[in-house]
Amino acid sequence: MNPAKKTAIITGAASGIGAQLALAYAEVGIRAVIGTYPADPHDPEQTLALVREAGGDGVVHEVDVRDATQVDRFAQRALDEWGRLDIVVANAGIVRMHPLEKLTDDAWDDLMSVDLTGVLRVFRSGVARMSGPGAMVAVSSISGGVYGWPDHAHYTAAKAGVLGLCRALAIELAPAGGRVNSVILGVIETAQTADAVNSFGRAGLELAGPKIPLGRVGQPAEVARAIRFLTSDDASYVTGQQLVVDGGLTVFMPIS
Repeated sequence: MNPAKKTAIITGAASGIGAQLALAYAEVGIRAVIGTYPADPHDPEQTLALVREAGGDGVVHEVDVRDATQVDRFAQRALDEWGRLDIVVANAGIVRMHPLEKLTDDAWDDLMSVDLTGVLRVFRSGVARMSGPGAMVAVSSISGGVYGWPDHAHYTAAKAGVLGLCRALAIELAPAGGRVNSVILGVIETAQTADAVNSFGRAGLELAGPKIPLGRVGQPAEVARAIRFLTSDDASYVTGQQLVVDGGLTVFMPIS
């Protein structure tokens, strides 16, 4: 074990952005606890294989961010494996489509427990185990972070809430040197956005690409590199900020 190497925990790392982030960390020598939800159909061992092929080190750990005890064990895994925790990334999230008249309290509470309260749980557990000031990032979205999204009121509310949570924690943790930031994602090609029932679907992604100023949807690896920057020493004076990763979508005026 090399105690000088930094260690990160990443929720939602079985695929997509989380998997690419574990790989991005491996490329710079940061070890990762690869968080995976047991019901996720993606194989987290594939993420671990990517990490090892890049010469990195990681472990897979099952965690449901709805459960505070499981989240505590997840964060503790970094200490158990490598004796330190430096970086916390709250990436786990779900998308569900519910028109307001069909948005039950249970549907609201379940999504909030993952997409907003789940971020709180991950951050809380991480801070309690940080080896030093540390850096934390949460994943938000232009849906809620910038725009509204019909039939997704609970999702947009949660993603807007993530921004407020990160701002508050950035101020609270700043005296000890801790940093907290968020990324606001545009249209990124992931299994979640490819879900035609709850999100864009493959056809919707194809239609969206040409409408984005850069002419295409984003890729998980591009988001991963943005998060890696925010949690790196290169961003040592950056906290309480929202980095928009959207190919220029939110600065485009469609009526011009």
